[in-house]
Amino acid sequence: MKSTITASFHFSFKGENHSPSITIELDQYLEGGGGGSLPELCPLIAKFNSHDLYSYEYEMMQAAEIVYSDAKGLVAEFIDEGILNIEAFELAWHENNALNKLLSIAEAHMNITDFLSAY
Repeated sequence: MKSTITASFHFSFKGENHSPSITIELDQYLEGGGGGSLPELCPLIAKFNSHDLYSYEYEMMQAAEIVYSDAKGLVAEFIDEGILNIEAFELAWHENNALNKLLSIAEAHMNITDFLSAY
């Protein structure tokens, strides 16, 4: 299952409440397209929500905490009260990815379909 998450900011600017957000699939960044780690989310959220990176709104976003929600897949295990433990998630994702690759090799060459059943 793919790891997807909604990341959002909540802030007030000029008397108006703003909640820019983005739902992203994290696997595409961790697989190597993003250098094997998660990207800076603030610029992504700003661009997705049509906020200029040289605006006061963007500065307010940078000062606010990111709130994570609607997690699916492995990432759901690493969110507690809207806070994502990014380092632990990235480590677990890379370990899980390596195990899946090893399992594919074991299945092709040794007829092992589950590492637990091999013992």
